[in-house]
Amino acid sequence: MAELTLYYDSRCPLCATEMARLRRFDRSGRLDFVDIRRPDFVPHHHGLDPIAIEQALHGRCDDGRLLVGVPCIVAAYQLTGRLRWTRWLNHRTVLPLSAALYRWVARHRYRLSPWLGYRRCDGEQCQLRPVFFRRIFLFLLKFRTNKTP
Repeated sequence: MAELTLYYDSRCPLCATEMARLRRFDRSGRLDFVDIRRPDFVPHHHGLDPIAIEQALHGRCDDGRLLVGVPCIVAAYQLTGRLRWTRWLNHRTVLPLSAALYRWVARHRYRLSPWLGYRRCDGEQCQLRPVFFRRIFLFLLKFRTNKTP
């Protein structure tokens, strides 16, 4: 049985890609994934508010606790052994800012996805626009090689 069930939006390219990444990291099966866009998904059957589930990532722990937003992300990465990527998000001094940033990103996720290089989703995998990431990679490579010792 999974220790955390994640309720995610598969129509959001950014969200679906992040869930695919978590699936790859979850080698011990500690996470379960529920697509809130499935035709048979009914939020009330999972004890979830239909309006709230549209606004943020939700996760239900095996002890019944409900995690929303940043705490949910941190818990998911912790269970996959990748906590160092997100540990700082939940720090008491950073949490108000990271929570506000998360709410903004979640509210604008459909508009932000293409800007970040994510395109349409086919099933669980979303296509990336390689030009965007290639530009970032080349910029970082150039920045790194231009440093003087």
